[in-house]
Amino acid sequence: MIPRVEEVWRAIDPVRLRRTLLDMVDIYSPSGKEEDIQLYLEEVLSRAGFSVERQVVEHERYNLRVTMGGNEPKFYLAGHVDTVPAWDLEEFGAHEEGDIIRGLGSADMKGGCAAMVEAWLALADALAPEERPSLGLLLVVGEEENGDGSAVFLEQCRPPWVVIGEPTGLVPCFAHFGYLEAGFVTRGLRSHSSLPELGHNAVESMLRLLLHLGKDPIFDRERGEIVYSIRELSSSRAGFVVPDRCEAWIDLHLPPDMAPAALQESIRRIAADAGRFIPDLDMELSFDFASPGYDLGNDSRPAGLVRDIYTQLGLRPGLSAFRSHSDGNLFHAAGTCPIILGPGLLESAHTPDELVAFGEVAEAARIYAALGLGMG
Repeated sequence: MIPRVEEVWRAIDPVRLRRTLLDMVDIYSPSGKEEDIQLYLEEVLSRAGFSVERQVVEHERYNLRVTMGGNEPKFYLAGHVDTVPAWDLEEFGAHEEGDIIRGLGSADMKGGCAAMVEAWLALADALAPEERPSLGLLLVVGEEENGDGSAVFLEQCRPPWVVIGEPTGLVPCFAHFGYLEAGFVTRGLRSHSSLPELGHNAVESMLRLLLHLGKDPIFDRERGEIVYSIRELSSSRAGFVVPDRCEAWIDLHLPPDMAPAALQESIRRIAADAGRFIPDLDMELSFDFASPGYDLGNDSRPAGLVRDIYTQLGLRPGLSAFRSHSDGNLFHAAGTCPIILGPGLLESAHTPDELVAFGEVAEAARIYAALGLGMG
């Protein structure tokens, strides 16, 4: 039993938590335009009596960092406040359907951020200042683009452990997939579209190249370990002509123990071999971003603490690996151990139907509060 955890759990206010989450979802905060939501969260935390530090990332963009306890925190609750751009600027805000809250960022990851803020407030409400754990709360910008908010934090502070509230359906992830971004360009010869035999169609070359890649065992979706998606496919636009350029981008998510460099070499080999099957193939291949995965194992003190907390809450931990890219990769590369754990499901994130169950958000607040007590 974690000392005083029941007392802190009783201090979690579901009305306050719901209001915080609805307010956050109603504030439009795509990457690059996070100031309004940070002003809101700064006010919430300042009103509770905390001194909130702004970590400047660039003009009008900053992280929020708060600490409690008598020592430098060795454990942080960390979340990103930015979202992908809205599918519809008229419909991005919060919609309530009983326990379900819909809206842009509800799962990724305003639900997790709201739960962390509520856990923080509950700890402050239930415990006198001298009784509070040494704990940090970090709310960063820029995760959906390049992770610049977390990068600024890590320049100044590298705590041993963080929990990041990405949507995992409350499944604790002590392992994390790696990520690789592959770009392909095919070039051809432009001609009038009624005379394709006089040109060379770059789109046809690209389609054949992608089909060639898909036939390799490493891209076998049923038996392979790699998760991949053709994210973009575009060609030169010049009217009624055979296109002379085509570009494609592929997102690849790698199991924790697979090195991105090894996968790059495999893709180079497969692509180079495509010239034997695609006439006059003129291709360029680049890898603009790569991030290795990690596996922290399940026998650490935090893993044991998670199991104890879940037992006390009547939950099954079901440890897993987070299969998307997140700031967790950045934290791990900097020497911090990140646990990925939050409300909501990854499959609804970045979609027009994004949602989170409020019951999960409230449960996440209890888990974060207990982790803060146990690790602080």
